[in-house]
Amino acid sequence: MKNYFHFLALGGLLLFAASCKKAEDNVQPVQEPQIIDFGAVYAGWPEGFNTGTKTSFASGNVTFGTGSWNLTDAILGTSNSDRKNGAQSVRIQNTGTLTMNFNLNNGAALVSVRHARFGSDGNSTWGLFYSTNSGSSWIQAGNTITTSSTTLNTANFTLSLTGAVRFQVRKLSGGRLNIDDVRVEDNIITTTTPTRDDNMAFGNPSGAIANIGAPDNYLMVKPQFALAYNNSRGTPYWVSWHLSSAWKGSAARCDCFTADASLPSGFFRATTSNYTNTGFDRGHMCPSDDRDGSSSDNAVTFLMTNIIPQAPRNNQITWLGLENYARSLMTAGNELYIISGAYGMGGSGSLGGTTNTIASGSITVPSRVWKVVVVLPVGTDDVNRVTSSTRIIAIDTPNTQTVTNQVWGFYRTSVDAIEAATGLDLLSNINDALEASLEAAVDNGPTQ
Repeated sequence: MKNYFHFLALGGLLLFAASCKKAEDNVQPVQEPQIIDFGAVYAGWPEGFNTGTKTSFASGNVTFGTGSWNLTDAILGTSNSDRKNGAQSVRIQNTGTLTMNFNLNNGAALVSVRHARFGSDGNSTWGLFYSTNSGSSWIQAGNTITTSSTTLNTANFTLSLTGAVRFQVRKLSGGRLNIDDVRVEDNIITTTTPTRDDNMAFGNPSGAIANIGAPDNYLMVKPQFALAYNNSRGTPYWVSWHLSSAWKGSAARCDCFTADASLPSGFFRATTSNYTNTGFDRGHMCPSDDRDGSSSDNAVTFLMTNIIPQAPRNNQITWLGLENYARSLMTAGNELYIISGAYGMGGSGSLGGTTNTIASGSITVPSRVWKVVVVLPVGTDDVNRVTSSTRIIAIDTPNTQTVTNQVWGFYRTSVDAIEAATGLDLLSNINDALEASLEAAVDNGPTQ
């Protein structure tokens, strides 16, 4: 399993693709670049220290999911004052240590450790140490870390270790320290070619079916994205798509908004004129720039089943900001699974006031617009590569012109909150216990 901490293409290891060439109205697909990945998370990691019991500070060994660890001047803390992701974390006092009693045999490219102050204790300092001789001697990795927050933060240590290695967290000074979610990437270099993967790999959020008897939850699976169409609202309920560099090219934006002729007879088919002079943009759910591998791919994003009435400043500034950031994550060697949609009634566009519907009532103007982004390093078997460290970005924005009073990161929320507002079951194909943990969290990663 890999996460978004990747070290790509040092000294030309990222091989760029050849340019696209147009032939009449068709664009030949770009040769996909190979992504050089430095390290994969060892199987069974990160170690969350949620099994076993240790209530004495005396030195002792505890067996966790990854193997046996020694805790010296340390216990497994379960109190409200212990900062933890799960049932418990390691609490170290004085100059205690947390040490692996076993080796990892494929070296290490990256180690990440979550850390926080215990209770109301003062700041503390600690270091990560490694041994390449089964614990006979130890070397400090990187700089000494100062822990000053009562919120779990992540310290990352970039390494280039080969062969057998084990690690030790060594408290150096200060108040008591909580340690959780230790994660190690091996140092095996692999080459992965990005591919076009299942747009609905993480599940069918509404259980939509391609049955005319379900007009408000009508499943439409296109090669470029999947969606559930809501005929009563005249817009998609949700749209789901995969993004990797395999989808990217140099096809021009077609600006060819078109009614979707694949909707069943009798369903409302929005046209571009339904949006004229309404004060709302024709807001893409799956963006044009996510599907520029060919002219035909790009044109599908302009089908009106992929469009909602979106306040112009939401569409052109807030929404665009997240779209551009998502593509920057892709460029950095990740693949993304994205689901977006809208809910509620009553938005405020460029004409001011609140508008509930357009197109003589056939199209509902939503009050909120949301998106969920799952970030994974390029690889295979994507759903099964999700771990507790996988980054998931969820935003829920007001469909108004004043949305730009805040940057897009301000609108981050949990997947659980979006599900509660929409009635959807997002990311349902992830293991249930892991899904519950990931969906409850709110992303606090970078926004540019």
